[in-house]
Amino acid sequence: MQTNKKYRLGVALSGGGAKGFAHIGVMKALDDFGLRPDILAGVSAGAVMAAFYGSGVSPDDTLKAFSTINFKSLAKFSAPTDGIFKFDKFAHFLKKNLPTERIEDLKIPTIISATNLDTYKEELFTRGPLADCVLASCSLPVIFKPMKINGQTYIDGGVLHNLPAFALRDKCDLLLGVNVSPLNTSPFKSTIADIAYRAYRLMTTHNSKPDLDLCDVIINVDSMKESSTFDVKKMADNAKEGYFAAMKVLVNSPILKQLRDERK
Repeated sequence: MQTNKKYRLGVALSGGGAKGFAHIGVMKALDDFGLRPDILAGVSAGAVMAAFYGSGVSPDDTLKAFSTINFKSLAKFSAPTDGIFKFDKFAHFLKKNLPTERIEDLKIPTIISATNLDTYKEELFTRGPLADCVLASCSLPVIFKPMKINGQTYIDGGVLHNLPAFALRDKCDLLLGVNVSPLNTSPFKSTIADIAYRAYRLMTTHNSKPDLDLCDVIINVDSMKESSTFDVKKMADNAKEGYFAAMKVLVNSPILKQLRDERK
């Protein structure tokens, strides 16, 4: 299948917190399979991984960069007015480790999705300061302070679209969606934190369904069900799970094998 669309292969990366490290394994599998994306879209954790990959940082080097950090080294406690944690440390980490400063200068065209609190709409960043736009896409409501860009207030893009396939569907022939955030099966805890977390997860799972329907091929990293959204200690394990889930789909998808053969 080939149309007159601008890009051949688009890849949309979902949100998922620390589960998003599975995206590193997915991108490594795509490299090993010979399927480099022509355009990327990412939300929240997926925006982080799209920024690194789109900058030309290899999956192995991305994992290496993150292996030096933990949650405390990325987030700083803030007086709980508009968010419990500030992203100052994470902002420093991104600006230090991303070789590209602006979205429009990325080696692979990339769209970063965030939620605009002023307009109540999703916002697709294709230009602007890369680190700031990634932080906007990652600003989980209440947990992290919203991000201000050009006078507008932004929170996590997953509030409206936890899988930004909608941003790519009209731009590419083949659309691959990567969902690393399945609902977990842990017992319910009658706490404010667990109620808020589960409510948010239900919302993101529900709003992903229309975007999943837009994809030609889907990689669901189902093993992430038992992984914590905030446990960065298992990043290497999550990356491995992403690799295995991706390779299983890649070797069994006729449409992706055909595309790989075209590119040989």
